[in-house]
Amino acid sequence: MVSVSSYYFLQQPTTITRHLLSSTRHVCCIPHVPPHLLTPYKYQFQIVNLSIAGSRVTETEMEVNGGAVSDPGTIRSQFLQLLRTRRNAQVPMTVEPAKPVVKPLFQEVTPPTFSEAMESCPKANIGNLKELLKEENLYLHTEAGDQGKLPVLILSTKGNNQEKRPAVVFLHSTHKCKEWLRPLLEAYASRGYVAIGVDSRYHGERASSLTTYRDALVSSWRNGDTMPFIFDTVWDLIKLADYLTGRDDIDPTKIGITGESLGVAAPIIGVQGFRWAIDNDKWQARVDSIKAVFEEARTDLGKNEIDKEVVEKVWDRIAPGLASQFDAPNTVPAIAPRPLLIVNGAEDPRCPLEGLEIPKTRAYKAYGDAHSDKFKLVAEPGIGHQMTPLMVKEASDWFDQFLK
Repeated sequence: MVSVSSYYFLQQPTTITRHLLSSTRHVCCIPHVPPHLLTPYKYQFQIVNLSIAGSRVTETEMEVNGGAVSDPGTIRSQFLQLLRTRRNAQVPMTVEPAKPVVKPLFQEVTPPTFSEAMESCPKANIGNLKELLKEENLYLHTEAGDQGKLPVLILSTKGNNQEKRPAVVFLHSTHKCKEWLRPLLEAYASRGYVAIGVDSRYHGERASSLTTYRDALVSSWRNGDTMPFIFDTVWDLIKLADYLTGRDDIDPTKIGITGESLGVAAPIIGVQGFRWAIDNDKWQARVDSIKAVFEEARTDLGKNEIDKEVVEKVWDRIAPGLASQFDAPNTVPAIAPRPLLIVNGAEDPRCPLEGLEIPKTRAYKAYGDAHSDKFKLVAEPGIGHQMTPLMVKEASDWFDQFLK
């Protein structure tokens, strides 16, 4: 996961939003998108944000623990305006049937085969679970163009079609795809959830080679016409929220979102302070995870090596505001009073724990005594940038607490 800014659409249901999420009962646990921007305002429900693992700022501010924080409504509005500046032509949101993916594309030379953390996810003791699972594959058209076609995988258990269930959206990590999430989807489905996995932009069915995502990042630096690092996927999540809240089998007041690293709202190894990392020279590990775009920028800027100036210019170009008004110090407290869980590794170099001190302090202040049980930050000792069974269990318990 990345920073809080990635989680915007989950906060009000997520982190980004058109009308997305404005209040009631949503839980976010995704690592790659700023939760408060994902909430559709037109839906009266609260999103719980879980986090494991960032235009212009108006004068509307609130004081939180001595620091000026942009008003949550203002931040959401600004973020939505930003998203619209780099959108292709708008099209009516339509649903297209799809077939199961037989050979998922992983943008890694050696594709992963097993995840102990995901396999450890709590599941109901159902002997014939495979037979009871209902699988749906579909495409949501969120805007014109190839990347406007959002691949969706939905798992639930067969049963009473009149029953409305809680739902959880899962985001995969960098270079993976929705099929990689299947152990989590099956586990949540067994416990009565509608479990949804999607391919992020330039990943999975939206990729054509091992370098699709890398090439998209470089193109964004060169042309400034897309935002492949988190923000474009937030747009998809807003549209997905519209679709999910209209389904007969989903309770629109009980929708959560979570993910790993590139994931989104109840982020697992996904929340960090981008500004803090630049100011404290702790940006290297994050940069190394998508280094090609920074090398391209270094060359264009006439630098001999990547330095903080290069890093800041890249973020400003491919994800405007990520290291300023849409960064964790503003976006994390903006999620209050919706439930928010942040789960990180205590030794994670991509999401340094020290960079969350200000966001954490402001969040505690924003939640206050009345809602202190709705904010939790877990830092697993001795763990770097990796998802663990403990993190998966923490997220699972959090969703059960607030969505069941």
